[in-house]
Amino acid sequence: MRNLGVYNSVSLDGYFTDKNNDMSWAHKNDPEWTSFVAGNASGGGVLVFGRVTYEMMASHWPTARARQQNPEVADAMNALPKIVFSRSLDRAEWSNTTLVKDDIVGAMRKLKAQPGPDMVIMGSGTIVSQFTEAGLIDEYQIVVNAIVLGAGRTLFDGMKKRASLALQKTRSFKNGNVVLWYTPAA
Repeated sequence: MRNLGVYNSVSLDGYFTDKNNDMSWAHKNDPEWTSFVAGNASGGGVLVFGRVTYEMMASHWPTARARQQNPEVADAMNALPKIVFSRSLDRAEWSNTTLVKDDIVGAMRKLKAQPGPDMVIMGSGTIVSQFTEAGLIDEYQIVVNAIVLGAGRTLFDGMKKRASLALQKTRSFKNGNVVLWYTPAA
């Protein structure tokens, strides 16, 4: 059975996007952090997105600017297989992308049951909430950023029930980021 993980950044006040759906505040360019992000990106697997995050990523990573700023991550993001869940997209043109339009929970259950590499959701709060409620997420890697946004979207908007998590490990960085690894509590 394949694992499904989440990798997301949040502000100190709990938002993963600001009030304008911007996530650029989460990107820091220092050697320690860049090395960590590149290591994560080179780990392989399948990238999973909702439409909003997919469109943002697809407009950035294939560009010359992305390859110049962070070539290792850009190469990995462009080469890895990707799945985008969206009822409104007609097609997904970023390299190696599969579009899933219907029954995202059922589709993810089938994907997890198939052989293949592990999968990771990036951004995509709506599907994080849905997959959390369905018990489909195996690990949460949450990056807490030393910034207060004041408004925005929380990672678990729309949750109808509680989801207890167990902290597995932490790592802090000189830039103020703290990464927290959680698994669903038993």
